[in-house]
Amino acid sequence: MSANSWDDYAEGWDSNSDVVTYSERAFQSLADTIDFKGARILDFGCGTGLLTERLSAQAGSIVALDPSEKMISVLNAKQLDNVITIQSELTEELIKQNKHLQAGFDLIVASSALAFVPDYLETLRLLTQLLNENGQLVQWDWLKEAGDAGSGFSRDEIAHTFREAGLSGIRVSVPFSMDAGEGSMDVVMGVGSR
Repeated sequence: MSANSWDDYAEGWDSNSDVVTYSERAFQSLADTIDFKGARILDFGCGTGLLTERLSAQAGSIVALDPSEKMISVLNAKQLDNVITIQSELTEELIKQNKHLQAGFDLIVASSALAFVPDYLETLRLLTQLLNENGQLVQWDWLKEAGDAGSGFSRDEIAHTFREAGLSGIRVSVPFSMDAGEGSMDVVMGVGSR
């Protein structure tokens, strides 16, 4: 999806109960896995900042990055003191030009964002270079089993691509599921360190 098509969802995003529940469960799975108190965090594909909001209470600082102007506008309206927003795609050029991305991060989170990038491996490589030594990257997306259509990732796909991007200590789990009409959809979580 393009940044403009995400703009269409911005206004009602925070009132969508499924979106809110997903962000709450992602946050809880993160809190159960990593101590991020005082951390410098990048929220990649932050959207309206539902996860950013939850993280900001314990984080030292957060850079929230999203290509959608309207999603970033909703997040800016929340006036979170320790959050800096960047409305852009992540590129090598942006990293070279933006001082907020050059300082390095203790933690990078990507909640339901990496399934929408044009090149998963290249994006992971860019994110990995933004991590401080021993920094961690955490990804949540829909779990895709063999033969599944649609977006998402298999456990093996995440583990393999994390390794290819230079991450180590890789753990892949299914921390929660979401109700989906006739059944439920599992969410896969990948964690890797630089």
